Amino acid sequence: DYELCEEWEHLYPVPREDLIHLHREHLLHLLEMGDTEKALQLLQRIEDPGVCLAISEQSLDQHLNLAASHFLADYLTAHFYASLTTARRNEIQALYIGSKVLLTLPELSRVNYFHLSSRPLLMLEQLLMNMKVDWVAVAVQTLHQLLAGQELGFTVEDIDNLLSKYAEKALNFPFTLKEKRS
Repeated sequence: DYELCEEWEHLYPVPREDLIHLHREHLLHLLEMGDTEKALQLLQRIEDPGVCLAISEQSLDQHLNLAASHFLADYLTAHFYASLTTARRNEIQALYIGSKVLLTLPELSRVNYFHLSSRPLLMLEQLLMNMKVDWVAVAVQTLHQLLAGQELGFTVEDIDNLLSKYAEKALNFPFTLKEKRS
């Protein structure tokens, strides 16, 4: 049905908003099916960059599954970086990094942290609070690689400060040890 609508679009004038809606629904359908190759082909067929940007951004705001969010954040960053506002750019990059960190977690545990995908530092803190030290090690390594030379509203130093804070808390004993005397 989407392909038929696309053919009609070439034959008859379609209002811009209807065109955006049609392509957005088609893109969302493809991403829900997990077909990122066809999704990329669809985005490449759209001739108007403004329409393509609107479709991509609106689709990203639908809070899709992890793979779809990662795909759209990557696509927007790669193709529309200069067209985005600084705040939106940081938001999309944070979502990209957060989804990349989520992909390092065991598959069955990802759902527990998906709501934090746009806030990677908070996700890292949640992992620390849940005592998932092995996962934190992999997440920190991934974050260090992704943050190299980028500004996203947080830095490697922020990650190190967070780790130091929780390391200090882990060593903090709320009681004093008394020596037993016989």
